[in-house]
Amino acid sequence: MARKPSENVAPLAGAAAGRASDTRAAGDLSPVGKPTEAAYQTSLRPGTFDDYVGQPDLIANLRVFVAAAKKRGEALDHVLFAGPPGLGKTTLAHVIANELGVNLHVTSGPAIDHKGVLASLLTSLGEGDVLFIDEIHRLNPVVEENLYPAMEDFRFDLFIGDGPHAKSVSMHLPRFTLLGATTRLGLLTSPLHSRFQVHNQLQFYSVDDLTKIVLRSAGILELPIDRPGAREIARRSRGTPRIANRLLRRVRDFADVEGDGSVTETLAAGALDRLQVDRAGLDVLDRAYLMTLVDRFDGGPTGIEALAASLSEDKGTLEEVVEPFLLQEGFIARTKGGRVAQPRAFSHLRVAPPAGKPRKGKKTDDQGELF
Repeated sequence: MARKPSENVAPLAGAAAGRASDTRAAGDLSPVGKPTEAAYQTSLRPGTFDDYVGQPDLIANLRVFVAAAKKRGEALDHVLFAGPPGLGKTTLAHVIANELGVNLHVTSGPAIDHKGVLASLLTSLGEGDVLFIDEIHRLNPVVEENLYPAMEDFRFDLFIGDGPHAKSVSMHLPRFTLLGATTRLGLLTSPLHSRFQVHNQLQFYSVDDLTKIVLRSAGILELPIDRPGAREIARRSRGTPRIANRLLRRVRDFADVEGDGSVTETLAAGALDRLQVDRAGLDVLDRAYLMTLVDRFDGGPTGIEALAASLSEDKGTLEEVVEPFLLQEGFIARTKGGRVAQPRAFSHLRVAPPAGKPRKGKKTDDQGELF
């Protein structure tokens, strides 16, 4: 069943795949032997379970499921990944396909806008291939219903013709693995959710794991960095590898232009302060959210619609991007009445709680300082 991935699917990038090649692609104007920025970007994504940092329990389970599927010569059961953006759902799809030695086909829920697109995707799959659908909760309802028999019976039904002369033709599909990813698990319909045999909830990463990720990425980028500098970037990365890698690249710019090319704790802290990312990892929008909740709504409770209107931001952006980390870190709470600012929010913003809402607990770390 296992085959070498073909060239017409998404690259299965790993540390080995990220090494510079002497072969230059058409249109690549970089000097001979000099790795391109695109190659660096691709190589930051781990390609095997051994390269993957963080999510230890999830990775341990996936190792077993993948090994069992390979041992039996079967396709891996359908897997669902849920969690905030940037935690590695797409990366895990690449890792799983790479470990299985099969082709990976990548798409997203909004891109499959009608049944014909789904039919094209499913009929292009080979035996044991992996189909990754990002933001799967945004599938068109008609498309979703046609996906059910494909997931359960590996069959796709087509209707040829119109009216009373229409005929149903059942197409048999190769056994494949569907990997679904969602940032809004609650929006996934129950019938679709139940058809995934493996459910995984990705968690925010610890500072120690993010430090390892920053050090690994810096090594690939050939960027000199000490551990305190890597840790400074890690603790301001909101527990998210994607943000850690993004901040690392921005700090590298400051190191190249205003430093000697290496990243230290002092340089990293100064660069991140200028990027307005504070010591708790909050950016401008995060602080605006908290300040609006604390100042305009006296700490809440208030509804998400009122917050979105006050900030002139999309409700979905607040729910999917801003709130998960604030909830995780104890800055806010969700109640039946709406969002409520927690003691840490007042402490972090250096704002006294409103009268009648005494602050509970004590500050236990130095993250109350903005910078």
